[in-house]
Amino acid sequence: MDTQSMEQKKERVVVGLSGGVDSSVAAQILKEQGYDVVGLFMVNWHDTVGTLSGECPWEDDRLFAELVAKRLDIPFRMVDLSEQYRQRVVDYMFAEYEKGRTPNPDVLCNREIKFDVFLKEALKLGADWVATGHYCRVEHLADGTHRLLAGSDGNKDQSYFLCQLSQEQLSRALFPVGDMLKPEVRAVAEKYHLATAKRKDSQGICFVGKVDLPVFLQQKLAAKKGRIVEIAADWEGYRTSEEESVLAAEERLEELATPYVYTPADGRKVGTHGGAHFYTIGQRHGLGVGGTALPLFVIATDVVRNIVYVGQGHTHPGLLRRALHILPEEMHWVREDQRMEAGDAPRRYSVRIRYRQPLQAATLHVTPEGGYLLFDEPQRGITPGQFAAWYEGDELVGSGVIHQ
Repeated sequence: MDTQSMEQKKERVVVGLSGGVDSSVAAQILKEQGYDVVGLFMVNWHDTVGTLSGECPWEDDRLFAELVAKRLDIPFRMVDLSEQYRQRVVDYMFAEYEKGRTPNPDVLCNREIKFDVFLKEALKLGADWVATGHYCRVEHLADGTHRLLAGSDGNKDQSYFLCQLSQEQLSRALFPVGDMLKPEVRAVAEKYHLATAKRKDSQGICFVGKVDLPVFLQQKLAAKKGRIVEIAADWEGYRTSEEESVLAAEERLEELATPYVYTPADGRKVGTHGGAHFYTIGQRHGLGVGGTALPLFVIATDVVRNIVYVGQGHTHPGLLRRALHILPEEMHWVREDQRMEAGDAPRRYSVRIRYRQPLQAATLHVTPEGGYLLFDEPQRGITPGQFAAWYEGDELVGSGVIHQ
């Protein structure tokens, strides 16, 4: 077989080059493994409203991505997906915040953009696979099942951000740095003199960057002055530990998953805010209220009455809850063969309700009303709109949007 025929048989991988070190090293690894590698840079956001000073615009990211592609001698392409990103991610963000919920745009970006719209663009370039620099792993089994596994670097594991991917999306996915530690990735970038070797990791909203959230949200959500009301830790409505005993919990899932509901009469006014929809459960900074014995944390928001409720200290009972609820239509199974139906025996999983949270022991109950995750220990800051992801060992099996 001549060289040209051999080149034609190479599998093509389109790498989402972001201008960061992780995707750069992913491309280098794939080229070294003999794949036909193409770098594809996404432009997903043009606006700068609310972006904090000092953050690099997408033009800088593109420059770094192009420098890496030249260094690796691979083709470089660019695609503008900003309209789809606005419709599928940013508009959803605004709608959720308006309802008093806190969405996770990074999870949505992976489900709706990187492994949907971007994947389709990659297929137009003849891709057999799509690769990113995520710190997670995928195992493609002989029976056609695709397992999503946590990254080997426990400090950087990003499997949570991919918790909404389907089997079809995973079937095309490669994560070349998933078995590596972050220092190893940096070392590879330096070894091959990649321009991104010493570049800082990106922060903030996926493809938007680090933002002043209230300013960013004020593009569509008007600021509106309201009350900050403090609820005392001994408020009479809080359940006691005896009432939340494990023996009784199985029969009280709906009650334990229901957030506490306050009225202004339950506490005292301690300040004012610029709009309840700008705040989220567990938030500490940005309240502008001082003089308390312990730091104040947001324990609830009422966007209808425009009231923010707060409590003192990170162990305030208003921050703690034993269970959460996921609506039936929001239950997602990465592994369809692991799907639970209403009435199935409860299963034990390890769960996280936010990125980088240590895994928590819990039991998943599936009922006609949806899924209930009952935790062994009360969880701090369960936040509607965020995602709960459940694992069996290293494998992410399913996830769902927290309803309440």
